[in-house]
Amino acid sequence: MAVTANGHGGNGGAPEALTKSDFQSDQETRWCPGCGDYAVLAAVQQFMPELGIPPERIVFITGIGCAGRFSYYMDTYGMHGIHGRAPALATGLAATREDLSIWVVTGDGDALSIGGNHLIHALRRNVPVKILLFNNQIYGLTKGQASPTSELGKITKSTPFGVADQPFNPVALALGAEATFVARTIDRDKRHLTDVLRAAAVHEGAALVEIYQNCPVFNDGAFSALTDKDVKDANQIRLEAGQPIRFGADGERGVARGRDGGLEIVEVAKPDDTGAAADSERERSERGRAGGGPVGEDALIVHDPTRPDPGLAFSLARLAEDPTGPTPIGIFRDVQRAVYGREGRVPPEPAGADQLGELLVSGDTWAVS
Repeated sequence: MAVTANGHGGNGGAPEALTKSDFQSDQETRWCPGCGDYAVLAAVQQFMPELGIPPERIVFITGIGCAGRFSYYMDTYGMHGIHGRAPALATGLAATREDLSIWVVTGDGDALSIGGNHLIHALRRNVPVKILLFNNQIYGLTKGQASPTSELGKITKSTPFGVADQPFNPVALALGAEATFVARTIDRDKRHLTDVLRAAAVHEGAALVEIYQNCPVFNDGAFSALTDKDVKDANQIRLEAGQPIRFGADGERGVARGRDGGLEIVEVAKPDDTGAAADSERERSERGRAGGGPVGEDALIVHDPTRPDPGLAFSLARLAEDPTGPTPIGIFRDVQRAVYGREGRVPPEPAGADQLGELLVSGDTWAVS
């Protein structure tokens, strides 16, 4: 049941529903004009009241970077930690305060460079925190150096001859760490972003949400293939649980198993295709696999984020080398596993006077006269 920010209801004690304003601090929001962080902040503040959790039981912990300001703009408890350490701080808090909803907001540099180990171990341990990783493929706060997700060959202030390092794929990294909830969304798609945030919020355990976030100053248009109106339908591979993976303006493309056992993007046959109308779905699928032509819908992968084995989700994460072409977005994995510090633990009973006495005189003791 929703309550007011102070836990007390108006109108004679009746609880009042929380609103977006209950989560907006009095701090002036300051990012560069057009920054994708504004859209993410608005979406988070808009959906937070749905949780029915008062602001004083919610904590936002941030690291260093443009995303680090997030905690100042949420009217909740919060902490602006040092570079890369937000998951470690959140782990300590989660281990001692089960009553809190704990969120980490971090960037691709903060989380994947100096904070890399903290991130993967928080995911591996299934610490009950929600990690929002803003990925703009650049260091924005320090004015445009290459980050761990910058694409090969990218010219930046720190790589005048082009990036030579293979970039991280945050979703694949999280899946490799056996994270129980992994998703990807886009700052400019408010509905999709909010749906993913809701799913992460109700997940019991660690949740990582990679958010493609545009940096209009130092890396503008990095995700234009997924956001520009005239091409986004051709490039957004939306993952929907229980549905064949299809995309395109008319669902004309899809994801299927390749002959080598991996995943590949294929053309999907229409029922009225010449020479295929009388064929069964299976016949069209087999012909497509053998000859490279269109396949039937039954050849497509049916998405199931609840699969215990993360192998298929990992293959989906690796389907696109970078977000300049067809790229999966949505929930890759959503499974249940023992939550760090909350499973199989028996609450201790208070020690009695006899037990305390035995403890004080146990082991090596000395009598001082």
